[in-house]
Amino acid sequence: MDLSIFIVSLAALVIPIVMARFRINAIPTAVAEIVTGIILGKSLLDTIKITSSVSLLSNLGVILLMFLSGMEINFDLFKKKDLPESKQSKINPARIAIIAFTAITITAFALAYILKLIGLFNDVMLAMIIFMTVALGVVIATLKEKEILSRPIGQTILLTAVLGEVIPLLLLTIYASINGGNAGRLWLIVLLFLAAIILLRRFKQPYQWFNKISKATTQLDIRLAFFLIFTLVTVAERVGAENILGAFLAGMVMKLLEPSEATMDKLTSIGYGFFIPIFFITTGVKLDLKSLLANPNALMLIPVLVLFLLLAKLPIFLVYTRNFNKRNSLAGTFLIMTTITIVLPTLEVARKLNAITETQSDAFILAAVVVCILGPFLFNSLFRLTKEDKIKQRVVMMGTNVMTVPVAQELHDNWYDVLLVTHKKENYDTYKSKVANLKLINSLEEACLEKAGVFDCDILVAGFIEDDLNRKIARLAKEHGVQRVIASQERPKPETIKKLVSEKIEIYNIFNVQTSVLRALIESPSILRILIDTKNGLFEVTVRNHKYAGQKLMNLDFIEQMTVSRIWRNGKWLVPHGNTIIEVGDHLIFTAKGEDAERIREELGRRN
Repeated sequence: MDLSIFIVSLAALVIPIVMARFRINAIPTAVAEIVTGIILGKSLLDTIKITSSVSLLSNLGVILLMFLSGMEINFDLFKKKDLPESKQSKINPARIAIIAFTAITITAFALAYILKLIGLFNDVMLAMIIFMTVALGVVIATLKEKEILSRPIGQTILLTAVLGEVIPLLLLTIYASINGGNAGRLWLIVLLFLAAIILLRRFKQPYQWFNKISKATTQLDIRLAFFLIFTLVTVAERVGAENILGAFLAGMVMKLLEPSEATMDKLTSIGYGFFIPIFFITTGVKLDLKSLLANPNALMLIPVLVLFLLLAKLPIFLVYTRNFNKRNSLAGTFLIMTTITIVLPTLEVARKLNAITETQSDAFILAAVVVCILGPFLFNSLFRLTKEDKIKQRVVMMGTNVMTVPVAQELHDNWYDVLLVTHKKENYDTYKSKVANLKLINSLEEACLEKAGVFDCDILVAGFIEDDLNRKIARLAKEHGVQRVIASQERPKPETIKKLVSEKIEIYNIFNVQTSVLRALIESPSILRILIDTKNGLFEVTVRNHKYAGQKLMNLDFIEQMTVSRIWRNGKWLVPHGNTIIEVGDHLIFTAKGEDAERIREELGRRN
C-alpha cells in the first residue's frame, strides 16, 4: 500500500478530532487541512509524496467538491415569491445579490488591472476570476451555524455566494478554452449544457421510482449521482471544457431531481468523509514555502493579494446597507470575502495551461487561506440577530369574542407573536386589559387593513361571527400573500367550503369542534385528557432544522422526552418507528410535557 495514502488518510481522520478537542471553531476545516498539508509536505516535514494514487484520489476529491457545490445551490431562491408588490419591493434577495455581484465584478477587474500596472501579475482575466470567487460551502456552513439561512439577509448573502461560484466557473471555462487553443470550439460547451438538460429530463420521473425500489445493497440514488458526475465530466472533456464545470453541472442536475435529505447526507459523507479532505491536504503538500520565501517578488505579492481579495468584495457593504443594518451588512461583506473552493481548481487549471508559475500559484493559495480564516471569524464576531429575525411566527386574529380572545391568551409567547384586531370600540374597551396586544382599527376596508399591518403575518385567523365577512377577509389575506389563512364558517354550504378549500383557506366550525370533542370523550377519553391537559399535551412541529435531517428518530437527543405518533410527509401520513429517517418539511405529531415540548419545538423548528 502507498505510504503517502496512509499518512493522508490518518491526517484526514485526526484533523477534525483535534479541532473538536481544542474547540477550534473559527477556522474552516478546509483551511486546517491545507495547513496540515503544508506541514507534512515539501515545505516542512516532506513525509507525503504526490504519487499516482494520491493524485487520482485528489482529482476525485476536486470533482466531488464541485459536484457538492452544485448541489448546494437553492434554486427556490430564484423563484418569484407569491407576495404582493409592496412586500417584494421591501427586500428582494435576488435583486440585491445581482447588484452586489455586479459591483464585485467591476472592482475585481479594476484591481486585476492595477496588479498588472504595478508589475506583480500580468494575467488580468485570471486575477479577476480569482478576486470574484466566493467559497459557497464555507458561506452555507456559517449561515447554518447562525441559523439565518432562511432570513432575508441570509438568502441575500447565499445568493451572492452562489453567483460568486457560478460566474467565475463559467469565466474559467472561457479562459481555459482561449488560453488552451480551443477558442474555436468554445461553442461546443453548449453541448455540455444540452447534455445536462437531457439527463435532467430523462431521470426526473424515474428518480421517484428509484427511491421506492432502492435498498441497502443497491443504493440507486448514489449510483445515479456518480453516473451523472462521470457522464458530464466526460462530455466536458470531449467538448474542450474543464471537468470541474461538468462536475458542477452534475451537482445542479442532482439538486433539481429533488433528492431526499438522506441521499444528500450520504453524498456529503462520501465527499467530505474521504475524497475532499485528500484534495485539500495534497493542495497544502504541493505548496513550496521555501521557494516562496526565497522569492522577493512572491513575498511582496502575498500581502497585496490578501488586500485585493478583501477590497474586491468591499462594494457589497454599500449595496447591503441600503436594505440591512450597517453592522450585519459589514458582517455579510466579510463572509463574502471568504474564498478557497473555486480558487484551488482555478489555479490547477492555470498551472496546466502554464499561465501561472508555481510560486505565483502558491502566493494566491496562501492569500486565499488567510482570507478564508478572516472572513468567517469577522462575520461571527460582528453579526447580531435583529428583532425581526428572532420572531417565530406572527399570528393576526381578526375579531374579539369568546373564541378568539382565549386562544390569543393561550398561544405560547415563545412560539407566536400574536396580534388581536377589532373594529368595534366597545369590544376594544372590554378586552384591552385582558389581551396584551389588542389593536383597534377604523374599518374593515382593504386599505385600512393594509395600513394597520394586518396582512404582515404568517397566519391570519378570520374569527368574526359573520361568515361572509370572514370569507372576504380570508380572500384578501390570500391576495396579500399570507401563508396560512383560517376562517370561521358557522353555517357553510358544501359548495362554499369546497371553493374556500380550493383557494387554500382553512376552515374551522365550532359545531364540528364540539361534536368531535364529545365523540372523543365517549370513544377515546384518554385522547381528550391529553388535549385538555395543561402539563402534558399533543403538539405539532415542522422540521426546519437541517441538523436533524437524515437522522433516525431513535437517535434524537430528546427522543426520551417525546412520543411521535404520526408524521405528515408529502401529503401522506406515516406511522413512525425508531428507524424512520427525518426529513426537512416533516410535520411531527407528538406528545410531551409542556416544558419539554417547548424545547423540542424550538430545536426541530429552528430555521437554518
